[in-house]
Amino acid sequence: MSKTNYKDIEKILFTSDALQSFTGTGDYGSAARLLLENQKLSWPQLAGGYESLNSVQVKNFELDGFKLKVQFNPGRIVSSSAKVDEKSIRERKCFLCYENLPAEQKGILYGTGYLILCNPFPIFPEHFTVPDINHYPQRIKDSFKDLLSLSKDLEKYYTVFYNGPRCGASAPDHMHFQAGTKLFMPIDEEFSHLNNSYGEILFESNDLSTYGVDDGIRRFISVEGNSEKQIIKLFNKFYNIYANLIKNEDEPMMNILSFYEDGKGWRINIFLRQKHRSSHYFEEGDNNILLSPASVDLGGVCITPLEKDFDKITTDILTEIFRQITIGKEYFDYIKTSLSRQLREK
Repeated sequence: MSKTNYKDIEKILFTSDALQSFTGTGDYGSAARLLLENQKLSWPQLAGGYESLNSVQVKNFELDGFKLKVQFNPGRIVSSSAKVDEKSIRERKCFLCYENLPAEQKGILYGTGYLILCNPFPIFPEHFTVPDINHYPQRIKDSFKDLLSLSKDLEKYYTVFYNGPRCGASAPDHMHFQAGTKLFMPIDEEFSHLNNSYGEILFESNDLSTYGVDDGIRRFISVEGNSEKQIIKLFNKFYNIYANLIKNEDEPMMNILSFYEDGKGWRINIFLRQKHRSSHYFEEGDNNILLSPASVDLGGVCITPLEKDFDKITTDILTEIFRQITIGKEYFDYIKTSLSRQLREK
């Protein structure tokens, strides 16, 4: 597949003196915020998306020591109901390729391979999509280092996340991340509590802590550390264990949240999946619930684009949905044991 000529994307790049002052010092958080402010003024669709966000309704649920929010957000209907089968993907234009972006949409070039774009269907008070400038499939194995770099460079305001090609990515054919307002998802603040209350220590050193967390509805690997090299090494070990256990032609199903805090380092949650959507999504009539969990939902903000679903959602229904899509205990125990052993090997 041919690579993009950088001159081809110059026409969609946002430029200003203020932007240069931010990107020149690596402050991509402020650069992204500046982009959003300007795009709201020049791109009606984006302005409309944020206007509708002002009227979303939210329910709060208290579980055993942690929270879930449910957001009624009609603007997310396209993503929640996205057809991601191979035939549908082949028959539509990729909406993340720069040549198919809306005429008003502008972006910021990040590094040598990504564009920071404003998401016109926001969940967060500030929401971005960060696609590769080339049309490559959604894969994390060779892009995990980019996730770490991006979350560090956006750390001033944003959490960065990744949805796997079979568990939440509405463009599984085009490599991309997303970013949203820090501390908007409950898990951003509950990170330490979940580790301490529901986590099993898999490995600890001066610059790395790893837990296997099972809070009753989610099973995930939690990582905290300030050494990029060590975190990448850990992720590669985890990925190989998971991929060898779960044979999949794309990649084993996972959603990842990456939060960087200056002076402390990265805080990463890797959610392990067994299904893209629960049985509720495929029910007929009143039993149908259009909730398609991905990183943000697993982070504690569940998106319902239909009011009927928002009205009837309960703690029991949320628990059923999460348990159906989360990897089984036997597999999770195997991954934890294998990862712990490999991390302790010299």
